[in-house]
Amino acid sequence: MVLGIPFGLLVLIFRLSPTGTIGFAASTIVSLVAITASVYVSRRFLDRRSFVSLGLQLDRHILPDLLAGIVITFIIMGIIYLAMDSLGWIDFKGYAWQIDPLPVVIIQLVIFVVVFLLVGWQEELLSRGYHLQTLASGTNLFWGVVLSSVIFGLLHLANPNARWVSAVGIFFAGLFLAAGYLRTGRLWLSIGLHIGWNFAEGVLFGFPVSGLAAYPLLRIQVHGPELWTGGAFGPEAGLIVLPALAIGVGLILVYTHFSGTSRPPI
Repeated sequence: MVLGIPFGLLVLIFRLSPTGTIGFAASTIVSLVAITASVYVSRRFLDRRSFVSLGLQLDRHILPDLLAGIVITFIIMGIIYLAMDSLGWIDFKGYAWQIDPLPVVIIQLVIFVVVFLLVGWQEELLSRGYHLQTLASGTNLFWGVVLSSVIFGLLHLANPNARWVSAVGIFFAGLFLAAGYLRTGRLWLSIGLHIGWNFAEGVLFGFPVSGLAAYPLLRIQVHGPELWTGGAFGPEAGLIVLPALAIGVGLILVYTHFSGTSRPPI
């Protein structure tokens, strides 16, 4: 609230759109500072445990876990796109560089790379970090995963075009993201999964990102049945996401098995 109220006033004064590129980037920075600071203070002074104990160990697994998460989500989002395209639910309109000048495309691309890096960090720090692990410490790991995923789904009800079905879809996405933490005992794989999901969904393939518009490199129009496609909210609100998430969990199991990174959560 300390950071959000001044930001809201700036939005009104400068007439920024909260869902526009500048407004979206600014609100992401506000959330980054607020969430990181509050989680640090809570972990350090309420739980009396280190910030690193949330699964933020600085070791040789950081880069492989981040990259693996990004690659896994690129694959499953590509599967969603190909499935919807093969069913005739997507009309391809063109590429970003056919509509905007190349410098504009590059600048927008850089902005959304940074934005989704920050979003991946802060949402995983909060949901798979503090929420999941604190709830698990008071109940057990099963309920920690389930309850933190419920909260994750409810938090997205404030997004544009959100409905109860989108909250259910985000709940299952929360279970998928939790798999990265459960298999490694660290947050880095989950952070990579979150970054890759948002970037592939909104930038590479041109879908809405949980109701929000990114800068799409592929310009598409989705017109299939909303029950399956998720409509204006994006694939997370459609049944199409469920088999894709199942494939994603399988890829997480394969990666953690062959990389030797699998271990019980801390």
